[in-house]
Amino acid sequence: MTRKYFGTDGIRGRVGEAPITADFMLKLGWAVGKVLGNNTCDKVLIGKDTRISGYMFESALEAGLSAAGMDIKLLGPMPTPAIAYLTRTLHACAGIVISASHNPFADNGIKFFSAQGAKLPDDVELEIERMLDEPMQTVDSAKLGKAERVVDAEGRYIEFCKSTIPMTLSLRGLKIVLDCAHGATYKVAPAIFDELDAEVIAIGNEPNGLNINHECGSTKPKRLQAAVLEHGADLGIAFDGDGDRVALVDHRGNVLDGDEILYIIARSRQQSGMLNGGVVGTVMSNLGLEHALRREGIELVRAAVGDRYVLEMLTAQGWQLGGESSGHIICLDRTTTGDGIVSALQVVTEMVKRGMSLAELRAGMSKYPQHMINVPVSGRVDLKQHSPIQAAVRASEERLAGRGRVLLRPSGTEPVVRVMVEGEDEAEVRREAAELAERVARLLNTAA
Repeated sequence: MTRKYFGTDGIRGRVGEAPITADFMLKLGWAVGKVLGNNTCDKVLIGKDTRISGYMFESALEAGLSAAGMDIKLLGPMPTPAIAYLTRTLHACAGIVISASHNPFADNGIKFFSAQGAKLPDDVELEIERMLDEPMQTVDSAKLGKAERVVDAEGRYIEFCKSTIPMTLSLRGLKIVLDCAHGATYKVAPAIFDELDAEVIAIGNEPNGLNINHECGSTKPKRLQAAVLEHGADLGIAFDGDGDRVALVDHRGNVLDGDEILYIIARSRQQSGMLNGGVVGTVMSNLGLEHALRREGIELVRAAVGDRYVLEMLTAQGWQLGGESSGHIICLDRTTTGDGIVSALQVVTEMVKRGMSLAELRAGMSKYPQHMINVPVSGRVDLKQHSPIQAAVRASEERLAGRGRVLLRPSGTEPVVRVMVEGEDEAEVRREAAELAERVARLLNTAA
């Protein structure tokens, strides 16, 4: 069944443009309440990041849920993974996150977690979409839902994050710069690392509703790099606006992305005998990660881009560790979803246990040059059924002769086909990407 509203990670768009409007959120809250409410559970959590539009959508969702007879627990600004955790521990039917992740403040969106703290199954999302087409009917006044704020939400999540590393571990002696992207981690992240005895320098921790992700955070780490060098810090940690992604900066100012973070955690789990299987990456995971893991005797399998697909493959394989180059790391032996703070804690723990710098921990992995060109298209394109394009891909792979790989995929958010080439030699990679993109553009009657 074709989805009308839900994408790979909830519903997202520009504020004020359908469906990211107050009236839609009112109806969405009601629909969620009708689909997920039952005789044994009538409680839903709502958390948000720091966007100014969060106030409006929080109120609209609250009203819709109440009209469906659901009680509402308001968490305020909290990281997305915190809402997943609290949904489980507070025994709610569902958790709702008001956030557009790493997007600018003018965007917003809605993500959902099940009672188990996982993304909603496809059939439940489709049922919510079906209910959105039904007329909204308010329950009897005596059955309307009530709303209250969870006053200890931050403390609960702080203690959970600390519980994911050894209780006796201290970060005393480490100087850490935290970039909170003026987002959902702005309070809890500094508190966690401070309570673990690190010397914390926080930046991007003064949200005003408009500055979330603006020239800061995991997608724009230049400010963090400069701060690490300025303060002589041991490392820097950058989160995105809702706290489910992370990027790291070593003491030399070099950025580590999700592939390198995944390598460090996988190697740590392997050496301690706790990996329990292989690692799930995505089709965009760097070839250098695959080769580095192979040298450690660790298998890497690739899922489609998107954390829900990584999670699906982890479940299918019965494995525990996976992630994306973007820094969305899933440690199922610690929690149910991607968590930037938890992922960073796993790496910092390894630094302390091994007595090694971040630069030394990542030294076993060398990233291969990767070049991507977006080819504009009009309408949907089935690349697998386009024989000339497949022939062009095979020709490019033959020229690389095992020194690299080629990936073509339609964007899920833009009218483009992403042409990516990766390999050992940067000049060769760029040349192959340019030639293939030109060929794809010509075959699709577009201009690269």
